[in-house]
Amino acid sequence: MKEISTREAFGEAIAELGEINKDVVVIDADISKSTYTTTFHKKFPDRAFNVGVAEQNLMLVAAGLATTGKIVFTSTYAVFASMRACEQVRTFICYPNVNVKIHASHGGIQVGADGPTHQGTEDIAIMRALPNMKVIHPADAIATKKAVFEIAKDYGPTYLRTMRNPSPIIYDDSYKFEIGKGKIILDEGDDVAIIATGIMVLMALEAVKILKEKGIKVKVVDMSTIKPIDSELIINLAKTTGGIVTCEDHNIIGGLGSAVAEVLVENYPVPMKRIGLKDTFGESGNWKELFEIYGLSPKHISEACIEIAKNKVRTLR
Repeated sequence: MKEISTREAFGEAIAELGEINKDVVVIDADISKSTYTTTFHKKFPDRAFNVGVAEQNLMLVAAGLATTGKIVFTSTYAVFASMRACEQVRTFICYPNVNVKIHASHGGIQVGADGPTHQGTEDIAIMRALPNMKVIHPADAIATKKAVFEIAKDYGPTYLRTMRNPSPIIYDDSYKFEIGKGKIILDEGDDVAIIATGIMVLMALEAVKILKEKGIKVKVVDMSTIKPIDSELIINLAKTTGGIVTCEDHNIIGGLGSAVAEVLVENYPVPMKRIGLKDTFGESGNWKELFEIYGLSPKHISEACIEIAKNKVRTLR
């Protein structure tokens, strides 16, 4: 199966977008090779800037350019975009609601050997809390490319999270990305609904193989937009399955699991389990081994689904 990293897919997409839209500008913080914006820099040197290792300034320059009518894409690592430059993102991008798209590579412990200093595991929670900010986390390279073109059409601040390591292609070219919409990508029954984002969509699909052997029939949802969350889909899943398992390569505090739980508790509470980092940092190592250690593997997802399926209480409403 062909594998490509979503950060590389972003680089390909932004270069293609630059050909189509002359208002697209890219700004980097000295790691353009790592975030794959080098092609854009070579093709459009008059629309590409490197501010050096200065992420706060990166966001300020982006905000300024956006006020001139440009569609500005910044590109750096998730830990730097969400934490080092948080004040600038909040006050100069979100507060005035300017048209800046933040590409944040190296999300989650899937980063692997780079270790906890470069594993963005709090970024979604931080960005989700900022007014006017949309948060997008595609599952594969094709979804990432589609997302780049869609967020360029949509006005306002957007946080696009990508992954460091290559991962299998899930979708084909017929896939349609819609901001604010989740997608049921596998529907085998109503025992449990698995709602996943990013690389965890693949983990969820792998977990289905284990669950089949146990006689558990599930739906798998790719929740590529974490904010605005697809509340309608979440409520419908709760009504049809009576149990939810969320999966994210992120701290379970403040991320996808929290977003889904907020919808459920206010609209249609059902039993729920959250797969993700349990309020801890990661460590350096092979990412698949880290997923086992920190409870993000298909085995852990399947165990959570089995527990929900056994213990959920169906209530007709």
